Amino acid sequence: MGRGRVEMKRIENKINRQVTFSKRRNGLLKKAYELSVLCDAEVALIVFSSRGKLYEFGSVGVERTIERYHRCYNSSLSNNRPEESTQNWCQEVTKLKAKYESLVLTNRHLLGEDIEEMGVKQLQALERQLEAALTATRQRKTQVMMEEMEDLRKKERQLGDINKQLKIKFEAEGHAFKSFQELWPNSAASVADDPSNSAFPVQPSHPSSVDCNTEPFLQIGFQQRYYVQGEGSSVSKSNVARETNCVQGWVL
Repeated sequence: MGRGRVEMKRIENKINRQVTFSKRRNGLLKKAYELSVLCDAEVALIVFSSRGKLYEFGSVGVERTIERYHRCYNSSLSNNRPEESTQNWCQEVTKLKAKYESLVLTNRHLLGEDIEEMGVKQLQALERQLEAALTATRQRKTQVMMEEMEDLRKKERQLGDINKQLKIKFEAEGHAFKSFQELWPNSAASVADDPSNSAFPVQPSHPSSVDCNTEPFLQIGFQQRYYVQGEGSSVSKSNVARETNCVQGWVL
C-alpha cells in the first residue's frame, strides 16, 4: 500500500516537525551530492533550522560558489543597467578615496605630524594607540631575542659535543703516536745489534790491500805506490812489488 499524499503545511507537533526536518534535510543533502557527482555541477546548499543551526554543503566550497554567484549577479546587473553600474563604481571610488585619506592622516598623527589641531580626547586616543604599539613591539622584540638566545645555546651545545669528540679522538691518536715513538728506537737498536737480521751486511772497515777492484775504471798516467818497511814488519818485497804493479786487465 503506497504512502498517502502529505499536506503541505506547517507541522504543529514539535517532535514530528523535528523528525521530519532531520529526515528531509539528510535527503536534500544527499540529492545535492548526487547532483554534483553525476552531472559534474557546482552545487551549494545552505539550510538553517528553526533554532538557527546551520547545515551546508558545497561541491567546491560554499564560499567559492557564493563569490561566483556575486560575480555573475553583478555582471548581469551591469549589462542590464550600465548607468546604475557606473554610479555604483563612482560611489565605490569615493569611499576608497576617503578611506585612503583617513589612513594617511592617521599615519601622520602616529608620526607626530599635524597634531596641532587635535583635541584632548583625540590626543589621549593617539597616546593609547602609541602605548599599545610600543608594548606590542617590546614584547615581540623580547620574544625574538629569547628565540635567538635559545638557538645560540643549541649551537653552543652542539659545538661543545663536537669539541669533546675531537678531543677524545686527538688523545687516542696522541697515545698511539707516543707508543710508536717509544717502540721505534728499541726495534732499530735490536736490528742494528744483530747483523743477520739486517738487509745490508756490515763490510769490514779495513779491506785487504791485496784485493784489487774488479770494476772497470779509467786511469791516466802511472801512479807509483811506495811502502816503507819498518822494523819488525813481516811484509816481503814481493808483496810490495805486487801491490805497486796492480793494474786493471783492460788497461794493458
